[in-house]
Amino acid sequence: LEARQAIEALRGEAVPGPKRIADLVEEHRRATTSHCELTIEGEPVRLSAESSVALYRTAQEALSNVRKHATAAEVQVRMTWEQDRARLVIDSSDGSSYETPSGSGYGLTGMSERAQLAGGSLLAGPTDRGFRVELEVPTARGAE
Repeated sequence: LEARQAIEALRGEAVPGPKRIADLVEEHRRATTSHCELTIEGEPVRLSAESSVALYRTAQEALSNVRKHATAAEVQVRMTWEQDRARLVIDSSDGSSYETPSGSGYGLTGMSERAQLAGGSLLAGPTDRGFRVELEVPTARGAE
């Protein structure tokens, strides 16, 4: 699946990106009984294909991890647009902290690798109320 998406990106075809994060939030709402809220701040700006994919896949993986590891968690998804960067923060809170998710698949390692490929950074770890994933990637303007 990812190889096909890489080929599509090279051909200029649809790359999953931040416009589809709302779909992931809605999918999470349907799959769980917990509250999941999306907040978007700022105006979207142009991103590289790597940054677009990193934002989408990080949201996808983080929400999947919430369903696997903290099924009753409330989730806050914040997408912030600035001139030189885009930031995605996903906070899950279930009233207690829990260990870093682990298991099969890309998980946190894949999120971190995508952030690096996009020239960005990823922070992920437990908080006093749950777990936070924070991705920051440069915008096309910020990468110039």
